[in-house]
Parts: sequence; structure tokens; C-alpha cells
Amino acid sequence: MFTGIVEELGEVVGITPTAQDSATVAVRGPLVTSDARHGDSIAVNGVCLTVVEVDGGVFTADVMGETLRRTALGALRAGDPVNLERAAALNSRLGGHLVQGHVDGVGEVLSREPAPRWETVRFRLPATLSKYVVEKGSITVDGVSLTVAEVGADWFSVGLIPTTLSLTTLGGRTVGDPVNLETDVLAKYVERLLTARSTGSGVPA
Repeated sequence: MFTGIVEELGEVVGITPTAQDSATVAVRGPLVTSDARHGDSIAVNGVCLTVVEVDGGVFTADVMGETLRRTALGALRAGDPVNLERAAALNSRLGGHLVQGHVDGVGEVLSREPAPRWETVRFRLPATLSKYVVEKGSITVDGVSLTVAEVGADWFSVGLIPTTLSLTTLGGRTVGDPVNLETDVLAKYVERLLTARSTGSGVPA
């Protein structure tokens, strides 16, 4: 479990294809690797990955073909910056919101509108996810916990403060770039419970 508060802007060192449509990714992140061990979880652009090895500030992780196809990780190349966050500790503050690191879909940057102290960014939203996104609710974009400013049938917008623009990959995203999206897990649980109630079954089909 994560909070969507990016700890470090890391860098992809390399991506090595492996058998069965999978890959091994190596990421440089001195902060997140400072206490990382084999088996630990680190979110890379919002995708929860399991540490396989740590060596000199670089960690490697295996990425399945399913993850490469269903997230924007498949588009990463060596040298690309990535948002990094270690799994949340039970004694830490919850600065963002509950984030699983399980990407629901891939969105796309539609527009950017700079302002003196912030920037409004609009993203394309897959139709299957629109029901989970509400104005003033939470959404995770490339691992960053954000508050939804506006939402439409197939888009939503957020306001990015200077800290987010300078310390995460969102500051460098351009129109057309893909982004990983994770909606608020609470909305999905509520939907499941309401469906069960309306059908009269304990567990919805």
C-alpha cells in the first residue's frame, strides 16, 4: 500500500526483455534503495513492483507482460525519469490517499494551462473508469495522489502546484503522453457492495 506522495524522482537505467513477453527493469533511486531489500515493494510511476536486487542505488524488478500491456511502463526507455515511492509504513502520516499500486488504466495528457502559481492539466479518462472519478475526489496519476478539479464523460483535470511540477514527472509530461491511472479503491468497494445489495446476493456475479 502507498500514499501517492512521491519520495524521489528516479531514472530508468535499463529495460531487458525476458522470456514470455516480460522484462526486467533497473531503476536508479538512491533514497528508495537506502533501506530496500529483496521482496520489498516500490511504486514506479504508480505501478507496484517487487524488488529483486539492489546494487549501488539501483534496484531491479521483474515486470510481467500483462503489466507492460496494461500500464505505461511498456513505453519507458533508459534515461526516462520515473516517480518512486516506497510502501507506506503503519507509523507514517497518510499525506495523500490509499493507493494500491494497481493501475486501472492508461490515460493521456490532453492539455496544459499554465498559471502564475500552478498549472491546470487535463487528462483523457478511459470510459470504464469515469464512474469512479468525482469532483474533489482523489485519483493517482503516474503514482502521484491528486485532487480532481473537474470531470467530464471521458476526461478530468487537476491543478498542479510548483512542488508537484518540479519534483515529479508530471512537470515534464506533454500533450499526447500516456499516464498510469488508479482510481480511489473505496469507490470500487462501494460499487461492489451496492451491486450485491441490489441483486440480493452476498457477492455480486
